[in-house]
Amino acid sequence: MRENKRFLVYDIILVALSLYFALLLRFDFIIPKEYIVFFKVSIIPVILITIVCNKIFHLYNFMLKYASIDELVSIIYSVSLSNIIFILYSYLISHKILKFGHYRFPFTVHIIYWLLCVIALGGTRFVYRIISRYNKVGDANKKNEVKRVLLIGAGDAGAMLIREIKKHEELNYDIVGIIDDDVSKKGKVINAIKVIGNRKNIVSICKENEIKEIFIAVPSIPFQERKEIYNICKTTNCKLKTLPGIYEIINGNVNISQLRDVEINDLLGRAPIKLNNKNINKYINENVVLVTGGGGSIGSELCRQIVKFNPQKLIILDIYENNAYELQMELQRKYPDLDLEVIIASIRDFKRMKEVFEEYRPCVVFHAAAHKHVPLMENNPQEAIKNNIVGTYNVVKCSHLYNVKRVVQISTDKAVNPTNIMGATKRFCEKIIQAFDNESNTEYVAVRFGNVLGSNGSVIPLFKQQIKDGGPVTVTHPEINRFFMTIPEAAQLVIQAGAMAEGGEIFVLDMGEPVKIVDLAKDLIRLSGLKPDEDIKIEYTGLRPGEKLYEELLINEVAVTSTEHEKIFVEKPKQYNIKYIEESIEQFKEILNKDVDDIVRLISEKVPTYKRK
Repeated sequence: MRENKRFLVYDIILVALSLYFALLLRFDFIIPKEYIVFFKVSIIPVILITIVCNKIFHLYNFMLKYASIDELVSIIYSVSLSNIIFILYSYLISHKILKFGHYRFPFTVHIIYWLLCVIALGGTRFVYRIISRYNKVGDANKKNEVKRVLLIGAGDAGAMLIREIKKHEELNYDIVGIIDDDVSKKGKVINAIKVIGNRKNIVSICKENEIKEIFIAVPSIPFQERKEIYNICKTTNCKLKTLPGIYEIINGNVNISQLRDVEINDLLGRAPIKLNNKNINKYINENVVLVTGGGGSIGSELCRQIVKFNPQKLIILDIYENNAYELQMELQRKYPDLDLEVIIASIRDFKRMKEVFEEYRPCVVFHAAAHKHVPLMENNPQEAIKNNIVGTYNVVKCSHLYNVKRVVQISTDKAVNPTNIMGATKRFCEKIIQAFDNESNTEYVAVRFGNVLGSNGSVIPLFKQQIKDGGPVTVTHPEINRFFMTIPEAAQLVIQAGAMAEGGEIFVLDMGEPVKIVDLAKDLIRLSGLKPDEDIKIEYTGLRPGEKLYEELLINEVAVTSTEHEKIFVEKPKQYNIKYIEESIEQFKEILNKDVDDIVRLISEKVPTYKRK
């Protein structure tokens, strides 16, 4: 406000000076006496006219530290309008009122005055901005070290990002140069920043220029190319930030707030999943959908994806109220018209499950409630059996009793040739699914996949916390590897697999290539701008009870066949007797109060592929 008052005074002085110098220039610095008289008569009206026009075009509402081309255009409009009004005023005052006759200003004076006024009013604002910028940079330099930045991307997004960074001097970024693979842009200058190389030069440029951070502004390039750039950048030990994909940037506008840290998902993730929405709509649209474990990592993402297909009602069932409540608030905020019900209950309680199915009559059930932590379940096998086996049986039995159309069971790669209690219980769950499919009108299927990046209790949050604490990062074995998938990718493929169900299948998701856990740890350390084994140590702690060096996705690779979706395969249904399942459930219930050896003996009998380590 104080700045704008100051510029109001400046404008009054500059308008008067511009008009006077226009007369001097027009008459070679010897102004005829009659024009001096007309100048004195006109100066106050001219100032008033110009100030009014400036207000019309909001010149005193701009934040001067952000003065830009938009304000310059407003100055041109204002001066042009005020000059036109001044010409009309001159004609009126000279002919009708004072009768000066031909002594009104020549037209060339108005042209010179217009030019001088634009330069004066615009120039003072931009000089003010330059001075403010250098003052702020100087103050910032005193307080913080300048962060030297390399920008990748000389397109529209990169240009907009440079402008945004220059608006925010307080961030203290110094953009050293731009990287772009387009050879025609080499040496070109964009917003005063030069294109200095391509992706092959990234490592050397970072080393030579002591780059601290790399900003990646290539939202429109294919996913695989962007991933390759990430992999080059991670070797520089610079802090990496990126803009989201172009489909995530609203209206193509780039804002500094959209820059985010490059995360492990960016390095390990794959191109966005293409769904067959038509088939998904057939079984979700206008149907009541129940998601057990709906507050968990996979369950909550399933809910976020399901609502996009317009269910008649979505029921979130979970025993842990905090996560369920947070998801409820999120979905109600984003989808105010959604018919949503949140139920706090345990799948172990058959009576409660019957009440839920009786009241809501779901058409589709996604069963994601389970205990999944391998070491914890090794120490608590009774809980794994109660929740994973008995709980799954309760959900499956209720689905049969209340004529659910389709049940999709979330399984795991640890169910294949299991070496731990958790994997063995999940393998028996697959047997439950296939046995009920043989006896029921309900279509039962299971979807099997590996580790999910960033899910609750996964290795990623653990590594991040260890890095934040200064290390060490703990890895069980230098050769241990795992399949990984992002949470949205897993949820989308589960929903897609559900659309393909005919009954009894175990769908296997394409997890890509397995990743060494130690490489994952090193990448996370590098993405934090640190050096593995220098800034953050990596320690090997040894395999935990029940833990494999590697996981498998198939029990019998010969039995797997492809489907219409390139990322989903199917293991042929196997025949299991419902009577055998019912008897086994009773045996599991009876053994819950016995010792661990008895539990292991029974689970080994029921899951012959289970080999305890």
